[in-house]
Amino acid sequence: MPTLGAEDIYALAPYAKTLGVVFEEMTADGVRATLAHDLSLSTVGGGFHGGALMGLADVSGAVCAALNGPAGAAPATVESTTHFLRPAHTDVVATARPLRVGRNTVVEVNVHDARGELCARVTQVVTAVRPKTS
Repeated sequence: MPTLGAEDIYALAPYAKTLGVVFEEMTADGVRATLAHDLSLSTVGGGFHGGALMGLADVSGAVCAALNGPAGAAPATVESTTHFLRPAHTDVVATARPLRVGRNTVVEVNVHDARGELCARVTQVVTAVRPKTS
């Protein structure tokens, strides 16, 4: 199993750092990441924009898949389904866990607000892409 630290992820996927994702836990069994509420990431009514929640979920799911994949391979999301369940007006926490590990890993990501309310559920299919050699 590969090992990754937050700085590794920020180097491979700078969007995670730009968005403001903070990784709290990263193991093959699950990834926990947070995103602070900021009006620059909001939409009508001051809640998180869906794209920000999806970005958090995508990064968390990809990291979870990478930790379950072959060393040296990079994760690439090939399918993602998002169900928005309620607006999030506070910091949010994403928890990603693998549902099926293989060539294409299926990951479920739950996004909760500060009160513990489920705001979004995302199911992703992530494939492992090996770097091309010349």
